[in-house]
Amino acid sequence: MGQYTPAPVKINIAMTREETIKFLVLRSIGNFLLLFAIFGVFATFGPALYYETQYKIAQARGVTFTISEHQEELSGSEIQSSSEPETPRTLTFADLLVGPKEHQLIPIDTNFSILIPKIGANARVFANVDSSSENEYLPFLQAGVAHAKGTVFPGLPGNTYLFAHSADNFWDVGRYNAVFYLLKDLTEGDDIVVFFENQRFNYKVSELRVLDPEDISLLVNSQQLGAQTLILQTCWPPGTTWKRLVLLAKPVE
Repeated sequence: MGQYTPAPVKINIAMTREETIKFLVLRSIGNFLLLFAIFGVFATFGPALYYETQYKIAQARGVTFTISEHQEELSGSEIQSSSEPETPRTLTFADLLVGPKEHQLIPIDTNFSILIPKIGANARVFANVDSSSENEYLPFLQAGVAHAKGTVFPGLPGNTYLFAHSADNFWDVGRYNAVFYLLKDLTEGDDIVVFFENQRFNYKVSELRVLDPEDISLLVNSQQLGAQTLILQTCWPPGTTWKRLVLLAKPVE
């Protein structure tokens, strides 16, 4: 007997015009959602990755940041503040890769500013900002660091509470100052310098905590506490508002 060979089955896969249009629309929507998701991840974590990469390059090359010798000599005394404080130039990747290994930090404004040598941070601080009102604090966070209203100023007993980078939506992350992105890289004993009313106040990191956004225990009754404590707050993880990373520092006499 001869081998039976089944006749080939023809499948009509031709699509009608309406089906073609529907397919193209669905594919376009799918591509758009994919691109939007990629953009969302980049917009949220891109700035944090940028500053983290800069920090790692600086560490690898042995780049260090120090307070200006002029300010060192005037530590703890009144300092002449210029009427127009100069905005420090942001270091680029080229500066870190091939530039000098030692950079000086000069306070952006001795009326109120913060400097953190280990991470090269240097920012203006805005006083008496309501930390419970987004409409009030978000504009300040676009330009620097906010001092929580109701907490004490440097040199007084109690908590001095400074916060930065509290974007309300992921697409707004790039609009806010990223000076506190690298707080997580600080460890016990690292130096922090705050200038207030033309005086310099030196602190050393004592503790890092991760808190829920609803935890305001460090803000409540801050003026009634005896010991002087500097508190720095940023969002955690970087690029989100899920938690709060809080750093505590004690004054150096």
